[in-house]
Amino acid sequence: MAHSNPMSGGGTGRSPVSLAALLVGVVFLLVGLLGFVPGITTDYDTMEFAGHESEAMLLGIFQVSILHNIVHLGFGVAGVLMSRASSTARIFLIGGGAIYLVLWIYGLVIDHESDANFIPVNTADDWLHFVLGVGMIALGLILPRRTGHRAA
Repeated sequence: MAHSNPMSGGGTGRSPVSLAALLVGVVFLLVGLLGFVPGITTDYDTMEFAGHESEAMLLGIFQVSILHNIVHLGFGVAGVLMSRASSTARIFLIGGGAIYLVLWIYGLVIDHESDANFIPVNTADDWLHFVLGVGMIALGLILPRRTGHRAA
């Protein structure tokens, strides 16, 4: 009797790494869209295209701008499209995770009140970028490329 393993793709025909990339992509799309929703994004009327002057805060915590939301939407589209094959899903997770680690370091070294903070980011964004980077890279490295992966 065959048992369905939720980590094996659960009958979707997708590999675990592809499912993870799809899920991460959908979350990025959702976050990008929510960044444009007044109420979910506080101080929405102060949102700028880019720059540290934007006081809009997603969930009242994460500083956002139109550019920041567009970046989330772009990552979301990339994740959904690249989730179609295990090889590209892995590239999305590891490469995207590396980009988020670079953003984390960037956020740590810049003055959040300077023009260098063009995205913009705040301390909460910085640490979320760290968690996203490490998490995405871990998913890309750990999850198998195929469904029904057997131990040797």
